[in-house]
Amino acid sequence: MEKALTPFEGKEIRKIWHNEQWYFSVVDVIEVLTDSPKPKTYWAMMKKREAQPFTFCEPLKLKASDGRNRLTDCANTEGVLRIVMSVPSPKAEPLKLWLAEQGKRAIEETENPELVYDRMAEIYRAKGYDEKWIKERVQTIKTRNKLTDEWKARGVKEGQEYSILTATIAKGTFGLTPSEHSELKGLDNQNLRDHMTDLELIFTALSEEITRQITINDNAQGFNQNHEAAAYGGSIAQTARLRLENEKGIKVVSSQNFLELTGNDKIDELPPSDEK
Repeated sequence: MEKALTPFEGKEIRKIWHNEQWYFSVVDVIEVLTDSPKPKTYWAMMKKREAQPFTFCEPLKLKASDGRNRLTDCANTEGVLRIVMSVPSPKAEPLKLWLAEQGKRAIEETENPELVYDRMAEIYRAKGYDEKWIKERVQTIKTRNKLTDEWKARGVKEGQEYSILTATIAKGTFGLTPSEHSELKGLDNQNLRDHMTDLELIFTALSEEITRQITINDNAQGFNQNHEAAAYGGSIAQTARLRLENEKGIKVVSSQNFLELTGNDKIDELPPSDEK
């Protein structure tokens, strides 16, 4: 899902779902703890004076005050707690409790994935999506998670290899890569699947479920064999799409988007479990 802003005591700590967990803006955490007028400078000085470097931080793109996505140091819950320990501030304790609550929530959702899906449906409903679309969207997430579970179990590396396989399936299915599809819809860093039509979502789920079944049937192992399965799954979905378009004149690929619905920043975003 898209980047989310998390309120904390009247301020905001930006966060992003990365490597299967939340990563938080270190600068935002520093600002909350210290009330420093120059939290970036404070953070830079911390990094210089600490004996142990903060190697667990990663530069990730978050929306800045000017509305642009800019690289900023981020850390997961464990990393933020380590940073909090290095900041002499009475505000550290409530932040620790807040982070613990975030971790507890993540554990609950891991143990019971239906909690994630229910919350997703609530958020999409609040944004204004209709019930039929929400049902299809949640189904694509479930299907996607099953596929990525197979990839993980079969030795496919998260990150670039997942992205390549995803693009292969999408290119076969729609004749467009995800980036090309996003461009067609006029998107800029938004989650493509949040802007798909019902029919696009159905074909997305179809192609990824076909790929999963092929992966299991062929006992695909490693990236290369899974790439073959992805290409095969995309080609089968493409055949179905072309028949529908050519025989019935129903276009599947659409430039339609839902930007008018997703512009509400007051609604929390969820971990993009369909993008892992």
